[in-house]
Amino acid sequence: MSDLLDDDLAIPRQRELKNTQVLAFLGRQWARRPWLLTGMIGFMSLATFTELTIPLAAGRLIDTLSAGPENGAHWPALWIYLGVAAIFYLFRQMASRCEVPFSSANMADMTSDAFSKVQRFSLDWHANTFAGSVVRKVTRGMWAYDNLTMNIIFGVGPSVAVMLGVAGLMAVRWPLVGGVALAIMTGFVISNLALSRYYIRPQNIRSNALDSQIGGALADAVGGIATVKTFGAETREDRRFHALAWRWRAEARKTWLRFVNSWLVNIVTDLSMQAGLVGLLVWQWSRGAASAGDVVAALTAYMIVAGYMRRFGEQVQQVQKSMDEIQDLAIFDIQENEVEDRPGAPDFRPARGAIRFDHVDFTYQGQGRPLYNDFSIAIRPGEKVALVGPTGSGKSTFVKLVQRLYDVDDGSVLIDGQDVREVRQDSLRRHIALVPQDPALFHRSIAENIAYGRPGATQADVERAAKAAHADAFIRRLPDGYETLVGERGVKLSGGERQRVAIARAILADAPILILDEATSSLDNETERDVQEAMETVMAGRTTILIAHRLSTIRNADRILVFDRGRVVEQGTHEELAANDDGVYARLAALAAG
Repeated sequence: MSDLLDDDLAIPRQRELKNTQVLAFLGRQWARRPWLLTGMIGFMSLATFTELTIPLAAGRLIDTLSAGPENGAHWPALWIYLGVAAIFYLFRQMASRCEVPFSSANMADMTSDAFSKVQRFSLDWHANTFAGSVVRKVTRGMWAYDNLTMNIIFGVGPSVAVMLGVAGLMAVRWPLVGGVALAIMTGFVISNLALSRYYIRPQNIRSNALDSQIGGALADAVGGIATVKTFGAETREDRRFHALAWRWRAEARKTWLRFVNSWLVNIVTDLSMQAGLVGLLVWQWSRGAASAGDVVAALTAYMIVAGYMRRFGEQVQQVQKSMDEIQDLAIFDIQENEVEDRPGAPDFRPARGAIRFDHVDFTYQGQGRPLYNDFSIAIRPGEKVALVGPTGSGKSTFVKLVQRLYDVDDGSVLIDGQDVREVRQDSLRRHIALVPQDPALFHRSIAENIAYGRPGATQADVERAAKAAHADAFIRRLPDGYETLVGERGVKLSGGERQRVAIARAILADAPILILDEATSSLDNETERDVQEAMETVMAGRTTILIAHRLSTIRNADRILVFDRGRVVEQGTHEELAANDDGVYARLAALAAG
């Protein structure tokens, strides 16, 4: 699911889950470690029950003091009071010691799961989603989980238990006092839940959406910093980001003011509780229906409940805020992948690299007209096939369907007789080496980047691949040689250097199918000639697909497929196609020749 913008500074319209769906997601995280969850809830329940007895112990102590020092009963009463308080803190400590390993492990697992899901979303999803927004959603959701767990287990749950418990104890002794306390507390709980759900949440979601957009805008500008500096556009980007930040500020201000407004409910309820409870107990004492110890017990209970009530309103709001922040991870969790492995799919079994499109229909999402309609073509094992044609004619789509980056609507794509939909995606792609037109490298060492397609490769293997790609010489000139970090997306290297590293990576992968998408477009003429000589050796015995606009790079192809609007309109060798003066290829060749 991607954010859809009305304009640059509009609030993204995004999918919204119900609170019950978010809580179900939270429950699945809690269920990962049931014993720690049981211990945490159990110790907190014991701590809450113990806290309810503190007012009774305080009342008993006051009554023994009122009776005078003669019988000495005040000392046992004091020790009971202190013992109850100590037990309360002991249980709280034990609950916290369960919560620390529980939440830290769940946060790590939840974040890892989100990363795993995001990696497997389709190319369309990633193309329509800011990378910075995704990072912001994952990290914000991770900390929202911690806040949510703490506020529910250590806040809302005990608060409700204490309020109901105190009201029940009051009702046993003084039904009128207990009834008034229960009515005030019930109204307080309901009003806080309603305000959080219907007053705070809608505005909170709006400010969260802009918060994610800020993360996306930061990543977008920083990732394109070379372009920004090239056009001297720092001031323009400053203005754009400043406008976005202040748009977020306006929405965040509204959200925070709604929090402040809802706290009025707590203040009114607290005053009502104080007036009603204390007034009724003083009245009971004046009638002789309550002792001084009873009044102290009730006042102690009130102070405990008042503290919980003040925190309860804030905790409910924090729970709602955290649920709004974690819902992006819940959406990731339930979102289905557009390209999914079938249950029990086996690994791809590589052979000689035969490729066949069998009556394939394919339409890109959101486009009404299919690109491929009843499309069939076969590539023989070890054949070197070039794809040419105007932009949008279907060349890149051909390669993406071979890699199963999309699923066909009808028909099938077969590699070595295996339908690509019937095997595991990762095992299929491990046997297809790709050199893209604009290779993206990881911010890791050059050696790690070259060995990415074959992690167990030795240093000697890496260096042999680099030499074959004519990359060894420039790598050794770098300060740290093969251990040089290349920067984000390889920005520390030139375009030609990045491309040679990508070619070395493909050479080392040693896959039966090799895809070269304008693989030498960033090289100078001399280096291109050297690399093409190396590539001829690499392509020997492998099924190779070349996408090229410069026809000089495909003259030696075994077969050239000329695409136009999703169809192969011509095919043959360079000489055969160039001889057809009325053909599409001949026209492209004439344009290339000027």
